Amino acid sequence: MDNDPTRLAFLICPVRGRDPRQYARLVSALEADGWAVHWPPRDTDQEDATGYRICADNRTAIAAAQHVFVIWDGKSQGVLFDLGMAFAMGKPITVIDAPRPTKGKSYQNMMRDWAARGPA
Repeated sequence: MDNDPTRLAFLICPVRGRDPRQYARLVSALEADGWAVHWPPRDTDQEDATGYRICADNRTAIAAAQHVFVIWDGKSQGVLFDLGMAFAMGKPITVIDAPRPTKGKSYQNMMRDWAARGPA
């Protein structure tokens, strides 16, 4: 299927200290399914002394996306930052991988609830 420009997605995933090829198979599968995926290790210039421009570039790409896919290792602060932007923009999400649910409040529980409910 050709990538339809209306099927824009952003993949939120850990970047720092990761092999950029780690999620390449997933990105290929999403693209084969018709999504035009913004994948930060590939599509956001990671050379930035403070991270400010990276966050601004990701904000622009998240704003353009119709859907956000999420992988969170339970540690990445960048993932949490990007998720906060996606939440503020009211983006629908699909949680691909995250820590196991907990009893009570937790970030992973909130993400799953958001994915099930749709954007606030």
